[in-house]
Amino acid sequence: MGAMADSHVVGASYAPSAQPNGSDPQYGPRKQGGTEAAGPGAPGRPHTLKLWIKRVDRRSWALVVVAFLAVFVLAAPSPYVLETPGPTQDVLGNSGSEPVISVSGARTYSSTSGGKLLLTTVNASGIPGAPVTGLDTLIAWFDPHATVLPEEVVFPSGQSRQEYDKESKKDMAVSQGAASSQALAFLSSRGVDVSGVKLSMHVDRIGGPSAGLMYTLGAIDKLTAQDETGGQVIAGTGTMDKHGRVGRIGGIQLKMLGAKRDGATWFLAPAGNCDEVAGHVPSGLRDVRVSTLSEAYSALTKIGQGQADSLPHCTASAPAKR
Repeated sequence: MGAMADSHVVGASYAPSAQPNGSDPQYGPRKQGGTEAAGPGAPGRPHTLKLWIKRVDRRSWALVVVAFLAVFVLAAPSPYVLETPGPTQDVLGNSGSEPVISVSGARTYSSTSGGKLLLTTVNASGIPGAPVTGLDTLIAWFDPHATVLPEEVVFPSGQSRQEYDKESKKDMAVSQGAASSQALAFLSSRGVDVSGVKLSMHVDRIGGPSAGLMYTLGAIDKLTAQDETGGQVIAGTGTMDKHGRVGRIGGIQLKMLGAKRDGATWFLAPAGNCDEVAGHVPSGLRDVRVSTLSEAYSALTKIGQGQADSLPHCTASAPAKR
């Protein structure tokens, strides 16, 4: 630095004849610029330290402050929710030691072709009571497979962790109830005797209503002799209401990524989500637009029979059927 280089001039060596007053800096003090220079061993360290501190580039101190603030911000809680592709679950298989869909009061049928019906999920970090850090948020901003949302967009203001868990479980229970009733009503309308049949669903650590469609299709598959999947891995999402309508859900682009990751080649998408699906379907995955249980089941059987070429897919202008 310039200031440090200038300070070396005082201690430079000169021949005795070139020094003012004939003094030699090796043997005694001399005057230069009105300041007495200390010779070897002279007490001057405190003064020298102060001079050094003053000469430190101010930009260095600024960098230290900025670095400290950056660490503080990155470690502090962030008011965002981070969403990434979550796990999938085959509704025709097991969750732990229990079947995802249990049936009592009727004969059930297992797939002989190895086909799967995958419900899809989204991993959410930053839920009430468990905030993410600024560093987590920064990393997610640069992750093409992650979504960063302000927490007030996802959760009601002031919602507690207990309230969040309770609401999520309630939504799942309602979804499973609708799936059970619609599956039995659908089968009954096609001449299947469902009197005395009871259905129950078991999935760990998954909440919300968006698995309703896949629960319904899974229950129908287990109660019919036909192997609807035909060996295909078919994923999907969508709510199921008491009228058999498939409803719009959140995070569908992330769910398609999770489906593709776990081997699905087909994806049943609610018509109400077509604006988010069109142009965002992963390579190797084919979407099918559905708006009712009847449409979804028809699509499922056509996929299993290898007759799916004519099935509708989402376009940016596809209207949402209600």
